[in-house]
Amino acid sequence: MENETGHEVADALGDLLKRTLRAGLYQALTENLGDAVDEVTYPVLSGLARTGPCSAADLAVEIGLDRSGVSRRASRLEAGGLVRREPDPADRRAVLLALTEQGARTVETMRQRLADRIEASLSAWPPDEARSFARQLRRFVDEGPFR
Repeated sequence: MENETGHEVADALGDLLKRTLRAGLYQALTENLGDAVDEVTYPVLSGLARTGPCSAADLAVEIGLDRSGVSRRASRLEAGGLVRREPDPADRRAVLLALTEQGARTVETMRQRLADRIEASLSAWPPDEARSFARQLRRFVDEGPFR
């Protein structure tokens, strides 16, 4: 088969990016973090942690949802005290979404849970292989076809 390695990586990425797989992971990461936090609102929290304060439209592009979907999820998170809306200093007519302190703590909990799950899944690997995998994955993300 031509491009055998490319096909193997593409198949693995396809499995990794399946919606059902992501939803199950997000559900595990958000368990017992409050009514506003679940697999549906996870991408908004995670996205805001990466971008910092931004508009719903900009966050929508970052996380792959439409603006109205982001706004609905942000409203749930705002009601839960995890997100706040603030005026955009560059355009007073615009509103930015931002994490509250509680939202930032919640994201930190989710990130720690994710890191723990990754560590557990790599625990059977020789440590050098696990570290090499982490370095190579970072390199692939930084230099690969998605840039």
